[in-house]
Amino acid sequence: MSFEKLGLIAPLLNALESEGYTTPTPIQQQAIPIVLEQRDLLGCAQTGTGKTAAFALPLLQLLHTHQQSQGAQPRAQRNIKALVLTPTRELAIQIGESFAAYGKNMDLRHLVIFGGVSQHPQTLALKKGVDILIATPGRLLDLIQQRFISLQQLKFFVLDEADRMLDMGFVHDVKRILTLLPAQRQSLFFSATMPPEIQKLANAILNNPAKVEVTPVSSTAETITQWVYFVERGDKKNLLLHLLEDRDIKTVLVFTRTKHGADRVVKDLNKSGITAEAIHGNKSQNARQRALTNFKTQQTRVLVATDIAARGIDIDELAYVINYELPNVPETYVHRIGRTGRAGANGTAFSFCDAEERAFLRDIHKLIARNIPVMDTHPWHSNNTAVSSQAPAQTQGNGQRQQQRRPSNGNGNRSQGGNRNGNHANGNRANGNGVDGNRAEGHHSGGHSGNGNRSRNNFRRRPRSEQASGQQ
Repeated sequence: MSFEKLGLIAPLLNALESEGYTTPTPIQQQAIPIVLEQRDLLGCAQTGTGKTAAFALPLLQLLHTHQQSQGAQPRAQRNIKALVLTPTRELAIQIGESFAAYGKNMDLRHLVIFGGVSQHPQTLALKKGVDILIATPGRLLDLIQQRFISLQQLKFFVLDEADRMLDMGFVHDVKRILTLLPAQRQSLFFSATMPPEIQKLANAILNNPAKVEVTPVSSTAETITQWVYFVERGDKKNLLLHLLEDRDIKTVLVFTRTKHGADRVVKDLNKSGITAEAIHGNKSQNARQRALTNFKTQQTRVLVATDIAARGIDIDELAYVINYELPNVPETYVHRIGRTGRAGANGTAFSFCDAEERAFLRDIHKLIARNIPVMDTHPWHSNNTAVSSQAPAQTQGNGQRQQQRRPSNGNGNRSQGGNRNGNHANGNRANGNGVDGNRAEGHHSGGHSGNGNRSRNNFRRRPRSEQASGQQ
């Protein structure tokens, strides 16, 4: 199916074509027609499925059509007609960049607002007129209380990453915001998981919604090759250095459970001559922006992140993720490795498991309903840590068995019998998480992100050869 068949108008189709996208992902195929029919929508989709475009594209079309029917209006007199509520500043910026990329051929203005920075640039942009507001709950409520924002003319409301919103303690803020919205509106609700409390919140927001669920809850993408490495805790540093001897791993995202652990990994890698930076809650916004920019331009080879960033990092064509420490919440594993293998691309996830993490691994196996294959051909394999014999090779979506990818041996050469993963992290571009100096400035929908990199949401891309020739 093509985007043309979804009923999108020419300005959007031209923008998608210029971005190199021709085929919508499953959630886009299902959600876009529903939103264009102006029905409420309940979307259950794991990260990396392209859900941002699933609501951004139809909302831009509906707003553009409304604008055309109303005639030209001075920008300073424009009222907020669409609100996208999201839990973190990184996600807010990512969504803002998506609206900029897809709406560049339309006369619509959007603004991203979040806390932790001066509100002055945000209030100035609001006074100039805004059609689409992307916001985190706290700053939105602050500016409403100060009478900088009115939602009385709102027509569209999107609650994104609802489960993450509740996890971060924003449920009361969300409920306060709901009381400020007009009763007559179209509401879209997206969540990666759908536990009872999330369903209850959805019932309070939506009116006879259509439901879209593109993947089973808490499943991992079939395109991600997964391996677990049993290793003593004290040997994890050596194992990481061993894997990084493979120069095919051009960039890799490494996850730790704690901020201190992330900083320690970065220190160890830098001492070994490997460029690495950390991103977590204790880092300033400028430091986070700098780390993300360096990573996507491959100036930094290793980006180390904590779980708070697991859903906030979105980098095109990221081929490798390493769980340096297993998460104690199994769902977090799904979100971590979901940074790779996005929207049909291939990816590889390596997980280190020490003796104290065996219970975490069992919980992960139970959640994803499969045993992660064991890689035992590395120098630091721990028989004491292993919880079971090596699982049989899993089948890919095409029914063929995965081949074990052997790490390099001690002299930097690849062990025999292994196949290379053909998808490397080359030319990675951040999907909105490169915080633009943390200035929440209003951008015309045709503008780029502050760091000069265009947003790339999750579509299936046509091959480069086809892009060059213009073939569909």
